[in-house]
Amino acid sequence: MLSFESDYIEGAHPLILDALVKSNMEALSGYGADRFTKSAKTKIAEACSCPDAQIAFITGGTQTNQIVIDTMLRQFEGVAAASTGHVSVHEAGAIEYTGRKVLTLPSHNGKMDAAELDKYISDFYSDGNCEHMVFPGMAYISYPTEYGTLYSKKELTALSEVCRKYKIPLYMDGARLGYGLMSRECDLTLSDIARLCDVFYIGGTKVGALCGEAVVFTKNNMPAHFEHLIKKHGALLAKGRLNAIQFDTLFTDNLYFTLGKNAIDRAEELKSVFIQKGYKFFIDSPTNQQFVILENKKLKQLAENVKFSFWEKYDDSHTVVRFATSWATTSEKISELEKLL
Repeated sequence: MLSFESDYIEGAHPLILDALVKSNMEALSGYGADRFTKSAKTKIAEACSCPDAQIAFITGGTQTNQIVIDTMLRQFEGVAAASTGHVSVHEAGAIEYTGRKVLTLPSHNGKMDAAELDKYISDFYSDGNCEHMVFPGMAYISYPTEYGTLYSKKELTALSEVCRKYKIPLYMDGARLGYGLMSRECDLTLSDIARLCDVFYIGGTKVGALCGEAVVFTKNNMPAHFEHLIKKHGALLAKGRLNAIQFDTLFTDNLYFTLGKNAIDRAEELKSVFIQKGYKFFIDSPTNQQFVILENKKLKQLAENVKFSFWEKYDDSHTVVRFATSWATTSEKISELEKLL
């Protein structure tokens, strides 16, 4: 089967596997007290132009979102997110499982609007019954969004200003951050993100690693005893080297960005194929996720040879499906898809 099902269906980049094998028999202290963790943190802080960044490695994206949101919010607070946001839709209630509520705002091609966030918070505090309601204590966004769209520097700056105004953290889910940063429409740098966000994470699982996400606290705002809190959530690896070695490799010689660029280049090739074949897109995504409208009969035929993801029903006879490229996608795979189409 030819697969464009997601961007984490392959294993890991060979350089990461090599690094894991070469260090395999080295006796290293656990829980992140090893030389690779120190090296990876230094490299990431330098890449973010944030020398005082506080960094922690967590194995998966859902764990990361749950831990960051739960530990940064106070007991009476919830997290504001677009209605299509990952924590709103595809986290299996992991945020609510901690007792935190996801406060949904309108979605604009996957994005949250700063003016609407401002009004939401302002209206909340103007409500005489607000003490009986869940307080907005954080704003959550993802980059790219669930629909592959990107926040511009202007949009991210506006969201950051709203969060500063109300003294709440702006948190960016960066599961696919490498693909967002390498998009041809991106006008943000990793340094911009570190400056405008209070906390974000750099996704490894979807961008060339076996697993792992690097959480970056940018304002000396890591929750007290964060390692303890990670362990309390059941997410602290005894072999902290596993995630650290991978990120140490990803942030050597710009590998992370090279892998991101490959996915974007292949996505542009894939988009061209669909356009040439006369297919229509549900949304104009500039990243590695492409959302195509397929006639249901054609969908069933194509699914016999190609894997892709159901996204949503378009109408009674058409369906929106997602094709995702990754760090490992080749031009040859795009050519195979073209023949099948």
